[in-house]
Amino acid sequence: MTGSFEQQLAKDEQAGKHPYIRPKDAATLLILDRDKRGHVKLLMGRRHMRHTFMPGKFVFPGGRVDPGDSRIGNVLPYHPDVEAKLSEGLKNSKSSARVRAFALAAIRETYEEAGLFIGHKSSHDIMRLGTGFEAFAERGIQPDLSGLRMIARAITPPQRPRRFDTRFLAVWADAIADQLPDGKGPSGELEDCAWLTLEEARKKELPLITTKILTDLEQRLEKDPDLSPETAVPYYYFRNGAFVRDLI
Repeated sequence: MTGSFEQQLAKDEQAGKHPYIRPKDAATLLILDRDKRGHVKLLMGRRHMRHTFMPGKFVFPGGRVDPGDSRIGNVLPYHPDVEAKLSEGLKNSKSSARVRAFALAAIRETYEEAGLFIGHKSSHDIMRLGTGFEAFAERGIQPDLSGLRMIARAITPPQRPRRFDTRFLAVWADAIADQLPDGKGPSGELEDCAWLTLEEARKKELPLITTKILTDLEQRLEKDPDLSPETAVPYYYFRNGAFVRDLI
């Protein structure tokens, strides 16, 4: 990729003009694993070529927040600092249920796309969770938000055919309670799911924002290898035609 992230994003902003669309809430999950030598890998997959949105691109599991995600019960809560970051700058509803829905959407999509269950085994014989989490309930897996950390927030620039207000969350691989035997999710949206080093990931065909998030993650891990919940995170958006990077 030539030029800075800001220059390329501004260039893309001028490439196509579409009527204003309000961005939809979305969330994605970076699942990280660290070996004995301290090298970090993360799970990524290639979007199916049949998709009209970013076909063939390598991405983290995730997607749009569904209405039902805010109605899921029996969930272990966020770390307070993470919840505060996710709550900052929200318009309209600022309820705890809405904030909780960001993580639950990312966890649900991770199961649907990669066949992984983020949470822990519960001692309850019957789990009552809600729509989209039936497979969790069947296995007695309680979604656990306590280990999630916020990495970034990014809003798709205006005048795009699809826009998302995406929260990028991360969790260590020891939060995986179970997985489907074939290593694939039931939706079939992601192919070629694999654990990649940051260097390997950068060699894939990536969306522009994913490239930036990888850089942010690498820089954070150098200074904050345990991903402390209080660490400030970047927030990317456009204002008055200009690219803005704030910290949350």
